[in-house]
Amino acid sequence: MNDFHRIRRLPPYVFDHINPIKARLRAQGVDIIDLGMGNPDLPTPQPIVEKLQETVKDSRTHRYSTSRGIPGLRKAQASYYGRRFGVKLDPNTQVVATLGSKEGFANMAQAITAPGDVVLVPNPTYPIHSFGFIMSGGVVRSMPADPNEDFMRALDRAVRHSIPKPIALVLNYPANPTAYTATLDFYKEVVKYCKEHEIFILSDLAYAEIYFDEDVPPSVLEVPGAIDITVEFTSMSKTYSMPGWRVGFAVGNERLIAALARVKSYLDYGAFTPIQVAAATALNGDDKVIEEVRNIYRDRRDVMVESFARAGWNIASPKATMFAWTPIPDQFAHLGSLEFAKLLVQETAVVVSPGVGFGEYGDQYVRLALVENEQRIRQAARNIKKFLAGRPSHGNVVPITAAK
Repeated sequence: MNDFHRIRRLPPYVFDHINPIKARLRAQGVDIIDLGMGNPDLPTPQPIVEKLQETVKDSRTHRYSTSRGIPGLRKAQASYYGRRFGVKLDPNTQVVATLGSKEGFANMAQAITAPGDVVLVPNPTYPIHSFGFIMSGGVVRSMPADPNEDFMRALDRAVRHSIPKPIALVLNYPANPTAYTATLDFYKEVVKYCKEHEIFILSDLAYAEIYFDEDVPPSVLEVPGAIDITVEFTSMSKTYSMPGWRVGFAVGNERLIAALARVKSYLDYGAFTPIQVAAATALNGDDKVIEEVRNIYRDRRDVMVESFARAGWNIASPKATMFAWTPIPDQFAHLGSLEFAKLLVQETAVVVSPGVGFGEYGDQYVRLALVENEQRIRQAARNIKKFLAGRPSHGNVVPITAAK
């Protein structure tokens, strides 16, 4: 039986190739070190958990919530933007709570995309940035992921040579998977161009608080006039170690926010009210919690860069996010990222994300997530060192699919 229309537009999930190998090895008693999925391992801070426990005891909170998010949560997000970015938001018209930023992004795509609409999306990038629009009938045109001097030239070419004209540009800085970061000056250029050409900006700022250097990631909404064309998505998953709670936000342009809210009103009743109350407590709480999470990821980053270098695999130190994005070692480059990732888990019990899962331009890279503690990261490096020492530095390596 043929797949349904929207399913046919989705490529095979790359981890469908890796998960069976991982499961088989675990069944054999192998200790798998999983640096693949960006699934935070840190516990949610106790004050947030305690507020959830307190609120859930009130049976009135067990009823349907509201798809836009309870007023207290939207006010807390607006306050956060005021403190962090100096951006003033109306919580009633410019803020919507989402079931994680991923759901918000997908529903925004549904809200604004007509069949055949062109959207400019970085490549490589987080899959929902592309496939939210593809599932909505849109057409994706790839943009450079690196916000360097070539970006604006590529943006201009894309706009001039796209028929019909693009309706939106996706930005994601700090970026998943590449960990690229952007400056406010870069945002100013992009906003100016997009306003001139009447193109919406959809900014994914999920990693705004996971940064390691003095350069604090800005919001595109800090640019004067950006709110006229921009919606920005954030998440509590990484900042507060709340991935399973599924709380995120879309903020910005009233027209776009209203469109998203209308779509959501047909699809969900919002997160469980106690979860929203606890999320508001987190946003209104002490920023020390955020600093502690950031410091843990910074320490893990340093351990990974140092220990992997000793193992013979040099990894560029990311400035932000909970990921390192690195080329496949030279002797394995011919395999591509998927076959290399399969070989790596088979030979070292270390799982990484194949770069091709984030777009075809990522196929010579893999993503490593900082979701294991420092001891486990060092163990991963030791496993990889043995693996690399036993392999030729040049020449072909047999793909795992061809090995017994």
